[in-house]
Amino acid sequence: MSQPDYDLLLKGVRVVRPHADAVQDADIAIAAGKVAAVAPGIDPARAKEVFDGRGRLAFPGVVDAHMHSGIYAPLEEDAVSESKAAAMGGVTSSLNYFRTGQYYLNKGGSYAKFFPEVLDTSKNRFHVDYGYHLAPMDRTHIDEIPMLIEEYGVASFKIFMFYGSHGLHGASDSQREFLMIGKDDRYDYAHFEFVMRGVQAARERFPERAKQISLSLHCETAEIMTAYTKRVENDKSLSGLAAYSASRPQHSEGLAVFIASYLANETALPNINLLHLSSRKAVQAALTMAEVFPHIDFRREVTIGHLLLDTTSKAAELAKVNPPIRPREDVEFLWHALLSEKLDWVASDHACCRHEMKIPKHYFGNIWMAKSGFGGTEYLLPALLSEGKRRGMGYNHIARVTSWNAAQRFGLNRKGDIAEGFDADIAIVDPAHSWTIAARDSPSTQGYTPFEGLEMSARVDATFLRGMKIFENGQVLGKPRGEYLHRPT
Repeated sequence: MSQPDYDLLLKGVRVVRPHADAVQDADIAIAAGKVAAVAPGIDPARAKEVFDGRGRLAFPGVVDAHMHSGIYAPLEEDAVSESKAAAMGGVTSSLNYFRTGQYYLNKGGSYAKFFPEVLDTSKNRFHVDYGYHLAPMDRTHIDEIPMLIEEYGVASFKIFMFYGSHGLHGASDSQREFLMIGKDDRYDYAHFEFVMRGVQAARERFPERAKQISLSLHCETAEIMTAYTKRVENDKSLSGLAAYSASRPQHSEGLAVFIASYLANETALPNINLLHLSSRKAVQAALTMAEVFPHIDFRREVTIGHLLLDTTSKAAELAKVNPPIRPREDVEFLWHALLSEKLDWVASDHACCRHEMKIPKHYFGNIWMAKSGFGGTEYLLPALLSEGKRRGMGYNHIARVTSWNAAQRFGLNRKGDIAEGFDADIAIVDPAHSWTIAARDSPSTQGYTPFEGLEMSARVDATFLRGMKIFENGQVLGKPRGEYLHRPT
């Protein structure tokens, strides 16, 4: 008796591919963790195991390109719980922003010593495949960029533009202590320029990888935010999310985009990612800079939080995040830009901040004392499907902005599509399953969600990572099987 050709057959699904213009009724055959065939009518006898797709949608596994595992809780804990949340949402690749300094490992020093500890801590803890973007915080880190690329497969780096005089949660006059940098180092525009020069020098050193080596920027200007925070704190007519948005105004975000873009042109660095654009002014600035500097390959990110929430949200300080949740007119502009394909991918910016840390009881109602950031990776795909479908967003477009575009940008060349030879990363989605978001149903340890009570019209029923079922019917299955993504893959 001959051996089956395939390990698994997903039978009777509707395949959503990023470059198609419609879904395809087909079966998906999987062998050795990869897609072996996509075609209708594949004989079930050719597979060791058959999964009944029941006509549900099969999306490429989500590439959540913006997460922060280990920021508010020890990495060894966050890696487990928050990757379970990711699997629940159809995420199969988690790319995490990480840095030296306070929070994360609470250590300074070289990445040559720091990053191996990150990798050792991560091993055998993620339920999905994972990688890291790293932030050069001082001059020595810039010198380490080629080493990080060559030895550790780190293909993407980050600048936090607002750290000049701001911490994670507000104005700060102790940035060296917060960032854990030397007395002769400054985290300012000059440092940002030299980071860009360092990334570009590395691209020139590794020409075969250059297309997928990039720099991401959190675009807000510290000086404007510091001044406006003082003004808004004294304006008793504003409170909650509206006050926090006003304290970090939209033009601060737009101006930072202009500065970042000019520096990218000055340093001849063509691969620039503008992260979590939250406002009309920020998006318009980004589009303007793309016209001014057409030789720069700008990519523009938006988060599911900025697409779903506005300053009237009942979540109040639980929805505090940087850049802030904005008024409804900004949200509508983000949707217009996304539907017009002017935004490249949707991410979660998942930063699990447990309730007792987010806002202590005696500070309830005080937006200034709340910490910034919240989780949401588990809602990324179902929420985008639910709201996107209502607004006329096509399934194939959703596959591009949740999987393909980020995979290609960040060097995940085996991810992002359901096609022969790609990793068999697949999210099985029921597009007609209504449910209500409740934090108690998530494996995240956060304990709350600013999305609480939102009605969804689509649900992830199952998630496959390299052909292994890691989630089904509300349960994460098995031990952590995520692998480190040495990029470009």
